[in-house]
Amino acid sequence: MKQSDEEFGRKAKDAFDASVDRLDSATLSKLNQGRHAALSELDRPMRQWSRWVPATSVAAAVAIAVVVMQSPAPVNELPTAVTDMEILLGEDSIEMLEELEFYSWIDTVDLEGDVG
Repeated sequence: MKQSDEEFGRKAKDAFDASVDRLDSATLSKLNQGRHAALSELDRPMRQWSRWVPATSVAAAVAIAVVVMQSPAPVNELPTAVTDMEILLGEDSIEMLEELEFYSWIDTVDLEGDVG
C-alpha cells in the first residue's frame, strides 16, 4: 500500500511539472510578477493599527484585573455562629432543651398561621 502511495505522489508530481513546462511565457511572466508582489508585501513595515495591539492587550488585562479585584468581599458568618454558640452554652440552654416539645409546637403553630 505504501508503494502505491509513493507511486501516486510521483505521478502527480510528474503531471504538475509537465503542466508547468507547457505554460506560455505570458502566463509565466504574470506568475513571476505575482510572486514578487507577494514577497514585497512581506518586506513592508507593520501597518498603523498593528502598533496598537500590544497596548490594547495590556489595557484589556488591566481592566480584567480591576473587575476581579472589585468583586464583593465574602460574607462573614462568624458573628451569627458565635451568637448561636453563646445561646447553647448559656444557662438558658438547659431550660430550652427541657421545653423542646413546647418550642416545636410553637413552630408548627407559626407555620399553620394564627387560627385564634
